[in-house]
Amino acid sequence: MFKKNPSGSPQQASPTIERVTSILGPGIIWRGNLRGSGGIRIEGTFEGEIQIQGMVVIGETGRVTCNNLRANTVIVAGTVRGNITAEKLEIRSTGRVWGDVSVVGFSTEEGAFLRGQVRMEDKVIIEPQPPSNSNLPYPSF
Repeated sequence: MFKKNPSGSPQQASPTIERVTSILGPGIIWRGNLRGSGGIRIEGTFEGEIQIQGMVVIGETGRVTCNNLRANTVIVAGTVRGNITAEKLEIRSTGRVWGDVSVVGFSTEEGAFLRGQVRMEDKVIIEPQPPSNSNLPYPSF
């Protein structure tokens, strides 16, 4: 159950956030990129790239279209059209995924749908990367 660290130094806790801190509500349509750390629940429609150190929950009314969704934990109860890279992926009974997944841990409920390939890895790294157009200035508010 417990293992002693062979190096003798204390292990540092993972900085990932395993709770929802932001919500994209139903009726909202968002196009763009999500990057950073935290937890987000998507109940509306999202088109773009997602790279989150933390948790991404696609609720039953959530619709996500992206080339790549990268997060530590991904829970799908809605629809995802795109590839998923995650430490943990859970597809609920109402969840639908069209795309390839690369994961460390994977679970589904009866009735879940996945059309794509599943690749199990020993480890995946989810690190924030600068946006592809990093030479563009960020808007100031």
